[in-house]
Amino acid sequence: MKTSNTKLRIITGIAMLAVLAVAFVSEIYLPKWHAVRWLCMLIMCGAIVETIKRLTETTRENFHKNAVLFIGFIAWLFVMLGSAYVVGTRPWIILWLLMIIVGADVGGWLFGKIFGGDKMWPQLSEHKTWAGQIGGIICGTAMSLMYGLLGTDIFMPELLWIGIGVSLLSQYGDLTASLIKRKLNIKDFGNTLPGHGGIMDRFDGWIYVLPLIWFIIG
Repeated sequence: MKTSNTKLRIITGIAMLAVLAVAFVSEIYLPKWHAVRWLCMLIMCGAIVETIKRLTETTRENFHKNAVLFIGFIAWLFVMLGSAYVVGTRPWIILWLLMIIVGADVGGWLFGKIFGGDKMWPQLSEHKTWAGQIGGIICGTAMSLMYGLLGTDIFMPELLWIGIGVSLLSQYGDLTASLIKRKLNIKDFGNTLPGHGGIMDRFDGWIYVLPLIWFIIG
């Protein structure tokens, strides 16, 4: 009997959380290993390999037609790789961003399911709605504030604006990945993560977030 897609998503999600947990625990007890940095770089290398593989599978005519977009996207993925190398040395910033992006992702999906409504950009994604975007911002910002309260027990207003900004950027990273997939005429970048698609499908929310944080702290 085949495992359902929902079960695969849950199993893979638990496995990814376990890997992240091991990496962050390693940062506490074995800080010289820089486990979070190398995990971030491994993820980005996987995304780059996946994307290049997909580009080699498209037709020559399609590649020539969208060459600037495709080459620009690959170049940007290498910018993300550099960002992962720098920002990965600040594991608690990575954890903070992860909480915001996951919150925005879950909130966008939940509000979209509950409220539906007008599509944000149907030419790119037939599932993204304005209600989902608002829900993503609300949930992502809530996670940002929660991070601050868990760490300091103090309400920090700046976390509100950062939560809103990162939530928005993560959603537009998702739309950018959808644009590339639409141009390649594919559903997913790969099948590396069963039930989730490829690595880029799961981590597209970082497309603009990581480089921005690199710019801010760099």
